[in-house]
Amino acid sequence: MAFSLGHRKLVLSAVIILLVFYMFISYTDPVKVMTNIYKTDESPRLSLLKSTQQISMLKEDISKTYLSAANSTANLQHQSINQSLEQNQTDDDRAETWRNNQTDDGRAETWRNNQTDDGRAETWRNNQTDDDRAETWRNNQTDDERAETWRNNQTDDERAETWRNNQTDDERAETWSSTTLRASTASSASSQPLLFSSSSCPLTEDLDMWFMAMPPRPYNSCTCVDHSTFFEHRFPTDEYKELKSRRAKEFQKHKARTQSVLSKLLFAAPNSPLHYPIQGFTVRPLTPTVIPGLQLHAEERKSYRVTLKVTKGVLTTKAPPEHVNVVGTGTNELIIESNNKHNFSYLLTTVTYTSTIYHVNTGDLVLFTFENHEAVFPITIREPPVPVLYDMGHDINSQVTIITKTFLRYSKLRVLLSSIRKFYSKITIIIADDSLEPQKVTGENIQHYIMPPAQGWFAGRNLAVSQVTTKYFLWVDDDFEFTENTKIEKMVEVMEAVPDLDVLGGAMKGSRLSFTVLYEEGNEIEGGCLYRKSAGRFQPLPGHPGCFHVSGVLNFFLARTDAVEKVRFDPKLQRVAHSEFFIDGFGSLMVASCTHVTISHQPRGGNTASYGRFRHPGKKDEMMKERLHFFKNNLRCIRYG
Repeated sequence: MAFSLGHRKLVLSAVIILLVFYMFISYTDPVKVMTNIYKTDESPRLSLLKSTQQISMLKEDISKTYLSAANSTANLQHQSINQSLEQNQTDDDRAETWRNNQTDDGRAETWRNNQTDDGRAETWRNNQTDDDRAETWRNNQTDDERAETWRNNQTDDERAETWRNNQTDDERAETWSSTTLRASTASSASSQPLLFSSSSCPLTEDLDMWFMAMPPRPYNSCTCVDHSTFFEHRFPTDEYKELKSRRAKEFQKHKARTQSVLSKLLFAAPNSPLHYPIQGFTVRPLTPTVIPGLQLHAEERKSYRVTLKVTKGVLTTKAPPEHVNVVGTGTNELIIESNNKHNFSYLLTTVTYTSTIYHVNTGDLVLFTFENHEAVFPITIREPPVPVLYDMGHDINSQVTIITKTFLRYSKLRVLLSSIRKFYSKITIIIADDSLEPQKVTGENIQHYIMPPAQGWFAGRNLAVSQVTTKYFLWVDDDFEFTENTKIEKMVEVMEAVPDLDVLGGAMKGSRLSFTVLYEEGNEIEGGCLYRKSAGRFQPLPGHPGCFHVSGVLNFFLARTDAVEKVRFDPKLQRVAHSEFFIDGFGSLMVASCTHVTISHQPRGGNTASYGRFRHPGKKDEMMKERLHFFKNNLRCIRYG
């Protein structure tokens, strides 16, 4: 049975009265007080004072009891009011009251329970630490993305180690045989670092590994300029991966052919007493040759000892004089030791190197050590090339051959031939013709070569160049026209004055037909980035006003025959082929462009309908060009600007 609020008040009041009465009796019985006063020896005043103190303590206890009872009554009243309010509250009021009474942890728990999946994900991301986010990012990466991240975060040493681990056995053998020096002796364990590479290496380290071929460039992708064509997006995914894999293997073979131990970066150690050749020491393969300039400039000692090590040859000396000890003669490691400085120095001047591997153009490195001093110097091993010279004769006719390629444009070709003969009546002209229905072209000093139909522009250029017997050839299109400003002699003068030049372009109506190439090698896996920039130039050609260094020219140029034959025109490019030859030759062909020699272009039009069908390249031709750039040129992207 529930008690009402009134009943509760009556019960509480009765309890308080009983408590007060009981305490009063216990502390203030008058008889007991007076009896205690007279039973003691204390003075009545002192006894009365003690009784007064007891009464004060009693009052405090009564006050505390009353306050406690009052608080209990208030709590009961509050609970009764809350119970009455709860009975009269709406659902919204109860929810509001519940929220107000929640603790912070309770509110957070309620908020989490009420969140949607997206909300929880967003909250989770916001509350993550940087390490948590990095871990989440790594877990969500694809295998290719993880590989890319791993490569980008590697140090140079780690990249080199990865490169070595991924080599095949044949590649390791080739690397070892071409660049390895054997480890130095244990007695040199306290030697100082040898400064002849991009990083130091103590002699106690295994030089077999340290002297390996130069590791790949840092794994940094090159920069593709805006609006570049990315070849990754130009092929189906499976075909792209397969091509990329084959390209990587071919690129390693290309490096093996084009890179040499002689390209390794070397540093000379400071304050070294070792004297040795640093450049220009060349030997013929399998031929003994004295190493010039070997000397030791050291202070007086009880004994002198030097060591020389090579990879692709053996070392010998003359018979050692008295008090000189030689170890390892006829091997790839030679030790000379003596307590006689004069005899020691003499024998050092007789050290001979003989290569044991036949190669027409390679090199070796010599490790030269004395105490804690070390040095490395190169030896070039090569057969002397046989010169190929052209007899320049006495006039332009024995110096230059004019070549062109024609296809279904005989009317244009005849205008060109007529204009040439107007200024150069006896110069040789070579015509490569792949017309569908060839017509006979005759004339003095004209060589007309008929090709299979529609073989393409570059195939025709290769044929024409292959028949040139002069030092230079002049390339012109079959719809050009010579004028009084088409002075071949002036172009020859520039080429003869600058022997480094391989190609010299002219101009058309005062406009320079040239471009520059900006090329970044990038990394070996992804390939390089190339930007072909029209009308660009590098710097003036000294001594020749109006001439500038460039990367390539278009279809009016004078070229050295032997230089062009080394690059050649790719016959796969049949219709889309202007600057591709110069891209293939970038880095090997020295090119310039001048404005003081010009040629004219014949009026547009007049071509046959058949010519028009072949003139403009189709999608297949464009894809062929892109495939060549991707695979042959090892490019990641290209931009024609």
